[in-house]
Amino acid sequence: MTLYRHGDVLVQACEEEPDTTRLRPVRGMVLAEGEASGHRHRFLERRAVKLYRDVSGECYVHVIAETATLVHEEHAPITLCAGWYRYWHQQEYTTTENGRRRIHRIVD
Repeated sequence: MTLYRHGDVLVQACEEEPDTTRLRPVRGMVLAEGEASGHRHRFLERRAVKLYRDVSGECYVHVIAETATLVHEEHAPITLCAGWYRYWHQQEYTTTENGRRRIHRIVD
């Protein structure tokens, strides 16, 4: 199972095609927008990918061309081959002074 890290975005190749009956299309080519920098994790090739979100909130990218290039101004490009990928934002777990665990999203 291949896993790519692109700043605060993680992309993992799917071993199986997701249940497409549970997927809803997402417009655009952007996986994430950097909250701190304003930069975007996006694909260069306009017609190479389709983005989806399933009913539980999981995010997917379907590379329908031979390859697609994921770019961001602060990270090296990543070339993905045709197929299905799941993507999500990196999270960090911390413990507060009173011992409670806190989860928050990493900001790029």
